[in-house]
Amino acid sequence: MVRQNILHLERFNMHKKRIAIAIDGPGGAGKSTIAKHLAKELDILYLDTGAMYRACGLKAARQNMDLQDREAVAQMLDDTKVDIRFVSGLQRVFLDDEDVSEAIRTPEMSVWASDISVLPCCRKKLVALQREIAADRSVVMDGRDIGSYVLPQAELKIFLTATPEVRAMRRYKELVDKGDGTTTYDHVLQELAYRDQQDSSREFAPLVCTPDAYRVDTSEMDIDTVVRTILNLYEEKICDQETKE
Repeated sequence: MVRQNILHLERFNMHKKRIAIAIDGPGGAGKSTIAKHLAKELDILYLDTGAMYRACGLKAARQNMDLQDREAVAQMLDDTKVDIRFVSGLQRVFLDDEDVSEAIRTPEMSVWASDISVLPCCRKKLVALQREIAADRSVVMDGRDIGSYVLPQAELKIFLTATPEVRAMRRYKELVDKGDGTTTYDHVLQELAYRDQQDSSREFAPLVCTPDAYRVDTSEMDIDTVVRTILNLYEEKICDQETKE
């Protein structure tokens, strides 16, 4: 795969055009992992939008906020600063100048992120920041509404998915590897089902597979295969088009 990836990178570097690659899909489909690998292969910026919502959820949780009180939430968000910074080559998430990269990666924060992300005031605040980041540089961005709402003109759109059982097992193993000895597989599966329902049914910018997105089911694919599949789509959709032009 190395030689093939070098070819992709060489062809990408032949042009100066800014490109955006949107990767959407439900929780546990592998969006962040694949987006990181893809950005590295193409030598462009990766932006984890889900982490930004988790940061807002963390602040709301710390203040024990009632998310039904939209006026209070909007006021809280007005006083909230979310930054994506690179520290020693790694992307870190800062909430009001505090590094919360680890604190946001819990099942509880996943639920808070889902609940606060349905609020238009939260999505509008973070989408503005996401679009600003993508305005002047090539980027791989993953989330649940990137291709449909955040970057609707993205040159390549991927909808990454997998069966609920596979997604839950991946998330469960990830938590166990991090030392979480209390969470069960059934609990993770239940939380994923809850978030799937929240994400797909919210009124504002729901999770959808747009007509121009390539649907990639990762249930029986390893990371290398998924990355290679998307690189091939990138080659066909973007590089070949650049050559014709």
